[in-house]
Amino acid sequence: MSRGLGGTPAHRGMLDAGCTVIVFAKAPVPGYAKTRLAPALGAAGAARLAERLLNDGVAQAMAAAVGPVELCCAPDASHPAFAALAARHGLALAEQGDGDLGARMSRAFDRAFDAGRAALLIGTDAPGLDAAYLRDAASRLRTHDAVFGPALDGGYTLVGLVRRVPELFEDIPWSTAQVMEQTRAKLRRLGLAHAELPPLADIDEPADLRHLPAGR
Repeated sequence: MSRGLGGTPAHRGMLDAGCTVIVFAKAPVPGYAKTRLAPALGAAGAARLAERLLNDGVAQAMAAAVGPVELCCAPDASHPAFAALAARHGLALAEQGDGDLGARMSRAFDRAFDAGRAALLIGTDAPGLDAAYLRDAASRLRTHDAVFGPALDGGYTLVGLVRRVPELFEDIPWSTAQVMEQTRAKLRRLGLAHAELPPLADIDEPADLRHLPAGR
């Protein structure tokens, strides 16, 4: 593993400016959000759970207090749930735009880097991803190029970067069990030093509902 760039003066300066937390989220619309949970919860029930996870995820991002929070929305930022969160927390809204997941994430990171900050990007599918987990991730960027929160299903729930690395998001088989494995291979080829946090469960399939905390 390479020494990495996370500890260089330029990147320490970016971290001193704060670490943007980008929350990727789908509008909680029946038939659009959490569709794979519909067999267990129905389309409306899956959308209600998506909205609860969205609210919880944003609350944890705010509580982490590592820097500004951006809610990056799909298909656009017009859903009332997004407006309500922006008003409640004073966070910025952005739109994911076109392209596959990798292209959309890469653009979101570019916005943070253009503002002179490192960034963490999370989804809203992992209820175990709390404020302490985010603070741990931000701290790893002081000594690493990248940080990841692996998911138990082979993907990842969090990615953090101190600079543009668009290659990490290109030619990845998104929504498969190979995402994290192929990302690790890219990190090795690029000579990037990365840290990994403890893996977390995503709530994607009916069998994953057992990972929901009591009361969710």
